[in-house]
Amino acid sequence: MFDSLIAYLDSIRARDPAPRSRWEILLYPGLHAVGLHRVAHWLFVREFYFLARFVNHLARFLTGIDIHPGAKIGKHLFIDHGFTVIGETAEIGDNVTIYQCVTLGGTNPANGVPGKRHPTLSDNAIIGSGAQILGPITVGPRARVGANAVVTEDVPEGATMVGLKARSTLVPVETWLKDFIPYGTPCKEPCEPSGGTRVDELESEVALLKAQVAALLAAQGENTDAPAPVGGGNRRRNRS
Repeated sequence: MFDSLIAYLDSIRARDPAPRSRWEILLYPGLHAVGLHRVAHWLFVREFYFLARFVNHLARFLTGIDIHPGAKIGKHLFIDHGFTVIGETAEIGDNVTIYQCVTLGGTNPANGVPGKRHPTLSDNAIIGSGAQILGPITVGPRARVGANAVVTEDVPEGATMVGLKARSTLVPVETWLKDFIPYGTPCKEPCEPSGGTRVDELESEVALLKAQVAALLAAQGENTDAPAPVGGGNRRRNRS
């Protein structure tokens, strides 16, 4: 158990540059929430539903993180900062990172139909702050969901989802850098082989538009500097 705790703390330290030691990580609310969830889930599986809910409410009061006792969580889940909601039928794999204000929610909770209603996060997924992942969908291994994205469809392995409604940035899996990338948002280096080309095209288009605007302004300036017709003022005087 001690070795498992050390491995868990080290996995968090590898994904978070803030802590100076393992002792600081022991104060993280996400660590407490996951630990209390283990207790609540143990009670939930054994049908001690009231006690499981009591532990769940205690954890939410202490940490600001609401994890339903029925949710299934793998190893080394890192919830950074907190204020996260995880539904009853959610499933989370190993080494998943979730930033603040994320919801793993269900669809149409008013119909009262049981079953799989919440998302599944595969191993090494990264969920950016404020993201809403809704329904019984699957976020593939090593996929990333950008901040404030709303995801309602399955996410392919290694894809990066951005926007509202979220769309894939079409980063091919074979060019994906497998190292941890923080915050669930694209960065220049791993995306440069595939996504950099599109950025270069956009920059070229912007440069071309700037050149065209400069040429139009120059032409307009030449027309403005042209001399006025001679004698125009005299004709106006004669008419008056």
